[in-house]
This record gives sequence, C-alpha cells and structure tokens, in this order.
Amino acid sequence: MKRLSLSALLLLFTAPLPAAPVAFLNGRIVTADADFTIAEAMLVDGERIVKVGTKAEIEEGLPSDATRYDLKGAMVLPGLIDSHVHSTGAATYEFDHVIPEMETIADVLAYIRDRASKVPEGTWIGLSQVFITRLREQRFPTRAELDEAAPKHPVTFRTGPDAAVNSLALELSGITRETEAPAGGTGRVEKDPSTGEPTGILRGSATGLIKRGNTGVKSPDEAGKLDALAALFADYNRVGITSVSDRSASDGGIALYSALRDAGRLTCRVYLYYGVGAQSPIEDVLKNIDKAADHPLHAYNNQLWLRGIKIFLDGGMLTGSAYMKRPWGVSAAYGIDDPAYRGMVYVEPEKLYTMAKHALERDLQFTAHSVGDGAVERLVDTYARIGETDFPVNEKRPCVTHCNFMSAEAIAKMAKHGIVADLQPAWLYLDGRTLLKQFGDERLEFFQPYKTLAEKGVIAGGGSDHMQKIGSLRSVNPYNPFLGMWTTLTRQPRWMSGTLHPEQVITRADAIRLYTINNAWLTFEEKEKGSLEPGKLADFIVIDRDLLECPVDEVKDTRVKQTWLGGKQVFAAES
Repeated sequence: MKRLSLSALLLLFTAPLPAAPVAFLNGRIVTADADFTIAEAMLVDGERIVKVGTKAEIEEGLPSDATRYDLKGAMVLPGLIDSHVHSTGAATYEFDHVIPEMETIADVLAYIRDRASKVPEGTWIGLSQVFITRLREQRFPTRAELDEAAPKHPVTFRTGPDAAVNSLALELSGITRETEAPAGGTGRVEKDPSTGEPTGILRGSATGLIKRGNTGVKSPDEAGKLDALAALFADYNRVGITSVSDRSASDGGIALYSALRDAGRLTCRVYLYYGVGAQSPIEDVLKNIDKAADHPLHAYNNQLWLRGIKIFLDGGMLTGSAYMKRPWGVSAAYGIDDPAYRGMVYVEPEKLYTMAKHALERDLQFTAHSVGDGAVERLVDTYARIGETDFPVNEKRPCVTHCNFMSAEAIAKMAKHGIVADLQPAWLYLDGRTLLKQFGDERLEFFQPYKTLAEKGVIAGGGSDHMQKIGSLRSVNPYNPFLGMWTTLTRQPRWMSGTLHPEQVITRADAIRLYTINNAWLTFEEKEKGSLEPGKLADFIVIDRDLLECPVDEVKDTRVKQTWLGGKQVFAAES
C-alpha cells in the first residue's frame, strides 16, 4: 500500500468539516461499547457520531444532502489509542541521519564503520538505546571490536545506565587502569582480571567519566521540530492511531504540541503527563506538580490536555535495573555479579506518598515508571494508603506505568482502589526470551498478566513506549498496535519456539479494548472516545481484514485503509 504525502494529509485534516452528515453503510462496525456490539452502519455529523445501527436505521430519515459512503463489508474500529509515547524526541531522532535496525553485534559494528567513513577523524560516534538484551548475542560489543570498526573516532555504545567505549574514547576521557567509578555511586569501571586494563564497559555512574566532544550531529530548528512531529503523527494515523499519551512531557515538548495544535496540524489527540524529577527536594517536586495543575492546558480540551504527573520509581528490565522483590540473579548480559542485587529504586516510601497525594489532590493523575514487582508493590501500596487513610482514590484513577512484573496481591489492591495500568505488549514479544532465561518460568507467572487483570476488573491499556525513530515496526519499541494485539493473543516471544504463560492469553474483543475504550478510561475520556456510540467523537478507522475472524497470525499484518479524526479523514491508503 501507498500512503498520501504529508502535505496531502494536512490538506485533508485542515479542510472544512462536511456541511452535511455522512452515512457509513454496509460495514462491520466494532463499536467496543459495553456489549461489544457489531453494527453495519453509522451516521456522523460534524465531529460527532449521531447514530449507530443497521443500514435501515441509519437511512431512515437521512437528509437528502447527506453523503453515503459504502464500506463494502470492511471492518471499522474506534480510533486506536497508544497509552505511552515520547513523540517529541522520537520525531527528531533521525533528523541528522537514518539509524538502521540492529539485531546483532555485526549490525552495530556496520553502523559504526559507516559513520566513521562519513564524519571527520576525531568526531565522536554515539549509539544509544540499542538494548543488548535485544541483540541475538546479548552482550556489549568489545573494546577490540569497536577499535576495529572506528580506530580514529571515539565511540560510545550506550544502553540504559551502562556503556561500552573504544580505546580512543577511554584515552580522551582519561580512563586508565587506576580509574575508579565516582565515590558514593553504584557504578564501576570494568577491568580485565588478567591485565587490569579497562575493558571498555562502564557501569552506572562510571558513564559520567566519559568526556564526549563534538558529535557532528545536526539538530533541527523549531520549524524542523514541528515538521518532524507532524510527520510522526501522520505515521501514527497510518497505523490507525488517533490519540496518544505522552508520559513525561517537558515544557519544550508541551510548547511543540501547542504550536502544532494552533497551526491546525495536530492529527492525534494528546494527553500529557508532565515529567517531574522525583529525586529533587520534595519542596521542588511539589512546586512542579502545582505548576502543572495551574497550567492553562489543565482545563479539558479534547485535542491537548495536561492531566497527569509522571515520575521514575525504578530502573528497567532491559538494563537489569528494575526493582524486584527477589534478587535478579547473577547475569553476564546484565552485568550483575552480586547475588543479592534487586535492582534500583529511586524514591523512598514517605516521599512517594507525599508527592502522589499532592498530585491527586490537585486533580492530576499520578503515575510512576514502575517495572519490577518491588516497584509496582511500592506504588500500589502508596495509592492504597492514600485511599484508606486520606480520601478515596478510585475516581482519580491513579496509574502504574509499565507494570510488567506483578503479583496476585498487587492486582487485588489495584482492583479495590481503581488503580489503572499502562502496559507495553510488544515488550513481551521482543524481550520474553531474555526474561525467561534470566528469571525462569515461575517468576514470570504475573508478567503482563492480561487475562487476570481483565478478570479482576483492573483496567489496563496498551501502549508502546515509543522513544526513537518514525516507522511503526522499525522504531525502538514498535508502535504498531496490531503487533501489540497479536502479542496478547499469542504471547509468542520472538526467537523462541514456546509461548510465555499461555493461560494469560485474552480474547480478541479484550485485545481491541486495550487500544480503544480501556485507554480512553485511562485518560478520563471514556464518554468522549474509545467506542463508536452516539454523541462521541467520530474517531475511527477502516481496516483490511476482520480482526475477530481472521487467522490469529494475520492480526499482526493488519493494514489500515482509512483513519478519521473528529469526522475528518486524516489518512487514506492508495491501492
């Protein structure tokens, strides 16, 4: 399929709304309402849905000037919602040059060689967030390999809190066999046990020793940032996404979204979680929460709404730093040699309680990056404490971001207090093999437990954590929602023959709900969007197959034929 150019998409979006109602007829319309009704026709007037039902019901009393659109049996879904993106950074990640996909050490070295051939000697070459746990070899490139790829360029290969560097980078940074990590931190300079020389791998705070110089990478101006963000939103529309939640928006990012909206170029609705540094003194944290509460965008607007606060509570599962209830276990891939190591937790319970309570009191949804079961338990217990000693939190919908490793106890508390969850199904697909090798089957019993969450009444939404690159399958953390749906229907990690706890597979209806009505609930907008019902915004997509009946392995290959936002067509595929 071909897609319309960005300029054509923008013309579609900025064109006036149709003067007359539009009747969409002869389709298979998945309403995602409470009964998961399947209709055959829908009437849209302006930006809202007027009626949903049979063809006869829609045609009855239809104005003579109404437009009739024949769906020819195609399936229609509510506009898809991604519960977790970082769009402003992702949009400009490849502004200077394209970064290829990397699955092996050979791919990493090929990229570094290519950059070394294109930038002057002495220019720093950097590569970040190519997670070693997602490489087939599950290791860092060695110092010798980096030296061979770029002997005359300092190189840094960074994954989360750790990095691998080549000999020239060590030399320019003054890192020698005598160098130790900064005192008081958790880092270290790894050294060859036989020679005492640095291996090139720097852990944690030791990466602060790197003295990076000129990278030669160009950055966009403000107009370039806006164009890049518009292009990314056009690609979101291409895969059926009509709404996103930015989970850690900065002041600069909020300004970009606002400028795009004011220019009439915002083709996705955006819900904002304001990023707050939880390691700052509590007085500063509370001031930043108040800053978000007092922001003009805190007033509801269905295009752009600042309604949340986001902090970081623990590390990550891709970097071996998520905070677990039990020790991680020794691991060469994660660089763990302490058998008692449980990961990193950044906020002590009393401080967490104070900031969460303040945000909820200021009508801001609070959430924290919480990956490990230890972090999830700490955050859930905090919300439960507020709910049991201060005020009910159910209607405030406190949230757990990522929420990967869970427990029956945590799920029960989430159900009791109306705590919602933001999960990334594609992580199960990309990282299941690595996690099974590290933790074993028993510790993954409640890893992304979609079926248990649904059965217990915990509202969970599907997201991507899209951070880098434009392209729904080539991005770091893919944002293709049909890959996410397929993952919840199969629990089949890549590069692995078996499934990961198949008892947690969900129905196709529940897979669709993850990206529609559930995500609307996460953002307090279930009365505005997330299902195709009278009075709601006319955000919907037309797809090329029947998601409820097609072979399960075809779900991930679904293509979007049209995307509509508020009754305006923002994407149309060309055959």
